[in-house]
Amino acid sequence: MSSALGPAGSGYVVVPESGSGPGVLVLHSWWGLTPFFHEVCDRLADAGFVALAPDLHGDARTAQTPDEAEALLASTNPNQTAQLVVSSISALRRMPATSDQPIGIIGFSMGASWALWAATRFPDDVAAASVFYGSQDIDFSAAKAKFQGHFAEHDEFSSEDDINYLEAQLRLCGHDVEFHRYEGTGHWFMEQDRPAAYVHGAATLAWERTVEFLRTTLGAGSAD
Repeated sequence: MSSALGPAGSGYVVVPESGSGPGVLVLHSWWGLTPFFHEVCDRLADAGFVALAPDLHGDARTAQTPDEAEALLASTNPNQTAQLVVSSISALRRMPATSDQPIGIIGFSMGASWALWAATRFPDDVAAASVFYGSQDIDFSAAKAKFQGHFAEHDEFSSEDDINYLEAQLRLCGHDVEFHRYEGTGHWFMEQDRPAAYVHGAATLAWERTVEFLRTTLGAGSAD
């Protein structure tokens, strides 16, 4: 279902059949809030979480090709995107269906960078961050979250050096870190609507690991 997030924007939110659960924020990649990310929220609800995916580009704008996505990303204001991420965290925590505890964040590519940023800038609000093929270069010392990462073997956007540096920075700050590499994959391997990149086996394993990570960190009921 759609949801208004106040003046900052809108998004897609799903509540589990139980009526309540830990909150998980889903931050999409540069394609925009496509049906795939709605499906991620649906699957999280099936696993017992309250899931919210804000439309980071606004106005339901999406892209089909990398060139379109690059242009779409360039047209957005990073400060407005940051405000939307912040307002989404607040909205998710205030929902009657979520328990009064910090949330988890799942981010994909562009959304992964925002997830890492949010976990660091709002340490009392974010307890878990699971990121897919994306990185960030900031001081992570303020974060309190546990971190999980899913990375491709061959990635033109996130190099092995980038990933190793990210992991090293998180560990140097004393954070709990769980990074996974997936053989035979490239960027967007998780996204089923990108058939040229999607790898079913890796996507299935990454999802199982993500749900287990969120359950362990946040607590949630069993999947249906």
